[in-house]
Amino acid sequence: MADEGNDILQKLDLDAGSGPDGPAPNGEDTSPAVGIISQYVKDLSVENPHAPESFQWQDPPQVDVQFNIGSRTLSDELHEVELKITISSKHEAGTAFVVELAYAGLVGMRNLSDDQAHPFLFAEAPRILFPFARRVVADAVRDAGYPPLMLEPIDFNGLYMQQLAARDAGLAEEGAPVGNA
Repeated sequence: MADEGNDILQKLDLDAGSGPDGPAPNGEDTSPAVGIISQYVKDLSVENPHAPESFQWQDPPQVDVQFNIGSRTLSDELHEVELKITISSKHEAGTAFVVELAYAGLVGMRNLSDDQAHPFLFAEAPRILFPFARRVVADAVRDAGYPPLMLEPIDFNGLYMQQLAARDAGLAEEGAPVGNA
């Protein structure tokens, strides 16, 4: 699998040798490079438990949207970022629909420090993947017989900064040092 990831990165050629760092004297590329290699639906589930009766329900639905971002390392230069979205629409009479989506992307990263890689994996890559996941959700809801559900845009960078601030505040409360040591 690691060799396959390296082959993908070599085919992608993430601006090798360009940038302020350029190639090292020994010819090794030291320039930072990042790119989305591919994206895909990893899992999609649509439940429509009360159809066709639910198409007649008149009360406004309570729509609940849950969102989670995960990342896993496949090799030194290849990572998978996964957006998990769960949406349920409930009425007084019951659940109209539930959509669960795991949408993922392969991210190639070369010559990035952890301080640079982490924000890309948990803020920038989700920002890039989200419009495509949003379309899958809208199509799934429409295909279930309801008007397409267009998720509101999400400020992934803002959420990332909030998560960091909350983590740092939690560490400070525990008496642990905050920031880089």
